[in-house]
This record gives sequence, structure tokens and C-alpha cells, in this order.
Amino acid sequence: MAAPVKEMTGRERVMAALNGEPVDRTPVANPTSVATVELMDLVDAPFPDANRRAELMARLAATSHVDLNFDTIMPVFSVIQESSALGCKMQWEGKGNWPTVRMSEPIWKTSEDIVIPDDFLMHPDLQCVLEAIRILRREYGNDAAVIGKTMGPWSLAYHCFGVEPFLLLSLDDESETRRILDKLSEATILFGRAQIDAGADALTLPDHATGDLVSGEYYARYLQEIHTNFVDEIPIPLILHICGRTVDRMGYLSHTGMAAFHFDSKNTPEESMAAVEGRIALVGNINNPSTLYAKGPAEVREEVYANLEAGVQMVGPECAIPLQAPLENLMEISRAVKDWHADQAVPA
Repeated sequence: MAAPVKEMTGRERVMAALNGEPVDRTPVANPTSVATVELMDLVDAPFPDANRRAELMARLAATSHVDLNFDTIMPVFSVIQESSALGCKMQWEGKGNWPTVRMSEPIWKTSEDIVIPDDFLMHPDLQCVLEAIRILRREYGNDAAVIGKTMGPWSLAYHCFGVEPFLLLSLDDESETRRILDKLSEATILFGRAQIDAGADALTLPDHATGDLVSGEYYARYLQEIHTNFVDEIPIPLILHICGRTVDRMGYLSHTGMAAFHFDSKNTPEESMAAVEGRIALVGNINNPSTLYAKGPAEVREEVYANLEAGVQMVGPECAIPLQAPLENLMEISRAVKDWHADQAVPA
């Protein structure tokens, strides 16, 4: 019988799980947004200001550890910072909505149009993230894993070229699609490295080649090699995030060398664990719209237990938490993980 692992801090627990090492218990993690309206009110850090002012961004992000008892803190609540810095037109919205890119107004038409500005990292929306990471590292870096976010080129292409034009291009012109993805990868790498310098322990890398828009074969054709390259170019544990039904590409992405995959509740824990065959850790996959938003703690606990019993390495919401999700449901995730492990430790 293996010796028990000593009690860990949240940061130690998450980093061990990302590195495939033993943990004292399963980490509670959300590598995407934890922001809710209740949490905004609790710490007086509302949208849209918490997306654009570093001190408010850090204050709202810290609630994941301080108030929800997660082992992670992730300060990037949206998917638009890089796109804003690249020149996309933004809709910053208000307290009850995430900011969005106006994808109906694309800024580029061909790969020749793509320009990563020389002062890209100095853009206020990127500097906000970098300063928030510095703040969180100083205040919580010994206790919780500070996770940043750098968007992948497929997501950036949606924002800069429009979803429909880019998807049609990927069908019609593979060479041009590859040129676009290669050029946009520079932004992914630049922002990722800057967050490492700011103090991030790991990075979420969302790249929305979602199951309802593209196939697993498309992932293998266009993104597997790029994602593998990111592992070399961004020397920190990377957590790939793709929404939707993705079990058809889990085998491909498990070979990229990324540390973990943040997976959607449209994929069961059991089939997902089988698909990756231990080559990559999984993070997830508590349902957002049905369970965390609309049900109660009992149903949250049931899904937490299902993930733990399947062997999922880090448990948490499947994606960005719904802004109106009740705190009692979010707090139940950590309670359920701790209770499950306590039950396992009781002799039969």
C-alpha cells in the first residue's frame, strides 16, 4: 500500500495533479471564469470594470479560493482580451453579461491582413490581466494555483475573421487556413509567456474547435500539431479547453503533451477517461446550465461524485460559471470533494 500523501496547499495539490504526481485529495479547480453576480456584489467588483481594472479583476478572481474554497484562482473572466488588443470591435456589456467581440464586424479578410502590433502586450486589456496575476501571486501564490489564460488561434480566427467566413475558408482553402492559424499563434505565445513572467503557475488555452462546429478529424488536421508546438513554446503546464461534445478528438489532444484537458458535461467522465488513456489529466465536468444554475446542492454533489469515481484528476465546473449561478451550488463542489475523500478513508 502506498504511503499517504502529506496535506497539501491548494497550489501544491493542483501543480501535482497537472504533473501527474500523487495528491492528498482531488483538487477543486476551474481554469475558466468563476465570476457570478453574487460574487461581484460580495466584493464590490462588478462587470464590466472587473474585466478592465486589475485590482477589481484580482479581487473578484480571489473569491474562487477565499469564498468557494477552490484550489485555483483564475482572473480572466472572458475570451476577448487578445482580440481587443488586436483591434476587434468590442461589446463590453454590463454587470449581468460577459463582454463579447462583435464578430459580425470582422477586422481581417485574408492572412495577409494579420498584424500582431509591436506593442501588443502593452495594450490596456492585456496589461490588466498581467497586473492582476502579479497581485494574486503576491497575495495568494503560496496557497492557491494562479492560472492565466491565453487564447488559441482557432478562437482568435473566429473573432478576427468571423465564425462563418473562417469555417467556410477551412473547408475551401486548407493552405490559407493554416497561414492564418500560424500567424495568430504568435499572439497566443506572446501573451502566454508574458503571463508566466507575471507569475502564473499554469495557463488555460481555450481553442474553440467545438464539437458542434468541427469534427475530430478537423482537430487532427489543423490543431494537433499547433497545440503540440505550444507545449514547447510556452514552458508552463497548459490546460486545453474546448467546449461541447469532444470525445472524438480526445485521443488526438491527449498526444499533444498538454498537462490537462478541461472537458464539457456533454462527455461522460467514464468515456472521457477511457478516451485519453491516462496520457493527459482531465478537469471537469460539472454541468453549468442545468446543474450549477438551475438545480441544487444534491445534484451538484451527485455529479462531483461521478467524476471522482471515474478517476477525473481535477473536479470543477465544465466551463465559465453562469453569472447567475447560486453560491450554495458552487460551494458544494468543494464540500462534496472533501466528503468523498473522507468517506474513502474510513475503513470498511
